[in-house]
Amino acid sequence: MPEPRILTAGDSALTVEFGNEISEEINGKVLALDRALRQSGLKGITETIPTYRSLLICYDPCAIRCSSLKRKVSRLANNLGSAASGAGRIVEIPVCYGGEFGEDLPDVAAHAGMAEDDVVRIHSSKDYLIYMLGFLPGFAYLGGMDSRIATPRLKTPRVKIPAGSVAIGGEQTGIYPIASPGGWRLIGSTPVKPYDPNREDPILYRAGDRIRFVPVPREEYLRIHSLSEKGEYQCVVREGGSSDGN
Repeated sequence: MPEPRILTAGDSALTVEFGNEISEEINGKVLALDRALRQSGLKGITETIPTYRSLLICYDPCAIRCSSLKRKVSRLANNLGSAASGAGRIVEIPVCYGGEFGEDLPDVAAHAGMAEDDVVRIHSSKDYLIYMLGFLPGFAYLGGMDSRIATPRLKTPRVKIPAGSVAIGGEQTGIYPIASPGGWRLIGSTPVKPYDPNREDPILYRAGDRIRFVPVPREEYLRIHSLSEKGEYQCVVREGGSSDGN
């Protein structure tokens, strides 16, 4: 892997690039640097934002000079050692698939040439790595979806997709954390809130975690939804994980 590139991003931010592709190895380096910076106690850093292949480091130029920050970041970035990305948490997200909760599941199944139950089984059999968060508050860019259930986006996006919708777009899958327009195929819905501004920690997960979708029947969906609306439901969170769920 090439040495990281440290680039100036305006007058109060740096970007550290680790490569030019989407891979767990590169993303592992990004997340490892993010952890190293938080653990270093380096003064002047105001925010860090991990992406697929780079880390944006925002800083207060009145607290630390750009040249000094570059030197310190360079030392950390070049001494990360092994940066396995499988060390994050696994967050279990309950999902009711199909029917009123996933109107496009029949289309996904038809495109894949398999039964709807097989689509659900395949979709819920992986621990999906969260490479980054973006687009919407709490929207997780997930890696690792089985290509057998990849389905093209809708030709005409919907004007409004309900919050909690679980969908497939091309070779990606994800959760719409709030109601928004979108062109992905809806295969289910989760009764929990991936993003809730009223929670102490508004987003359920973070970059480097993994998501495991857990099928639930309609009755369980409604029960969890009721608890979630009252702030009384907590997702199961486990430590460690691998991309194949084993």
